[in-house]
Amino acid sequence: MTKKQPQQISLNVKETKTFLKHIISNNRFLQQQNKPPVAVEVVGDSGIGKTSTIVQLANELDLHFVKLNLAQIEELGDLVGFPIRQFEVCKDANCLWIDEHAVEEYTKLGYKFTGLNRMSYCPPEWISGKTTGGILLLDDWNRADIRFIQAVMELIDRQQYISWSLPKDWHIILTSNPDNGEYLVNSIDNAQKTRFISVNLKFDIDCWSEWAENAQIDNRCINFLLKHPELVTTNINSRSITTFFNSISSIDSFENTLDLIQMVGEGSVGSEFTTLFTMFINNRLDKIISPKIILTHESDDYIVNTLKGIIGKDKNYRADLASIISTRIINYSIFHAKENKIEKPFIDRLALLINEELFTMDLKYSIVKSIYNGDTASFKLLMLNKTLLTFLTK
Repeated sequence: MTKKQPQQISLNVKETKTFLKHIISNNRFLQQQNKPPVAVEVVGDSGIGKTSTIVQLANELDLHFVKLNLAQIEELGDLVGFPIRQFEVCKDANCLWIDEHAVEEYTKLGYKFTGLNRMSYCPPEWISGKTTGGILLLDDWNRADIRFIQAVMELIDRQQYISWSLPKDWHIILTSNPDNGEYLVNSIDNAQKTRFISVNLKFDIDCWSEWAENAQIDNRCINFLLKHPELVTTNINSRSITTFFNSISSIDSFENTLDLIQMVGEGSVGSEFTTLFTMFINNRLDKIISPKIILTHESDDYIVNTLKGIIGKDKNYRADLASIISTRIINYSIFHAKENKIEKPFIDRLALLINEELFTMDLKYSIVKSIYNGDTASFKLLMLNKTLLTFLTK
């Protein structure tokens, strides 16, 4: 029987990272007051990007990153460390607990046994030698054996396990699949759920297309998913779609290899997705000009005429293709600025695209404002262009 899930906030990748950045900042505030930091659980369907989002976050914040897939760990000691006997020894007024393998060394230094002993735990290998500032990602934690789930609760409560602690400025993030009957997961009771905050990660085509531009996913494939974002489902997730796209990216001519593409597609994303993809090819929509060519080709006339031929006008205006191309222009511009200095010819080409009767007014505003807001420092020359400034300030 499918369980009814409690309502929880659903965020896309950008919103999730903003939320987690706040939690990390707030955790630092809490630790300064000797209060325990807050852990976060990111819930989402398989392949939606939970792990990659947290990896990106760690890189952006320059934090150490440790990923433990609890469902794949067999020994509890690999998570929490292995037990070791300790003895209390004293020398003059100085008393301390030492591990059993250090007994001989401290005896030579004149320390005496008090007769007290205890069982302790060595820090696990994954945290050994780590310094201040990091993210501990407990991946697929609700797929793990119940012993691991209980041990995780101990870590979340106090960021320590019996005799060892996480270093300062470490933050625990958990990922999980929904407990809705679709996944083989362990149910988490209310006592456990109150120890952390949960957010739901949702697929967002704009976030995916931005990521795809940076990851240099095949231009033709990005255009297809922008046209058909409804194809992303629980069964056909963004990870399987990316795998399909990467598997055909070396093919120069899609229309000449439809049988091969059909075989690859049915083995990764299924027949419905693949059929729509081949229709996309048959309609020659895979030939849509790339944003790199649009923004860097030497001929203004070639770009304008090519775009007019694709987008059309009046009754033949293709709003869907205009939207795809405008999104690609925005994402490519911001991506391009990471590796290249934005100079006047690039700005002039943007102004040309805005001046021509290619896009609707709302798309023109979206292009100009999204590019500028996406990287204000790189696109400061945009403010010097009268055409672009008009759209930016209205």
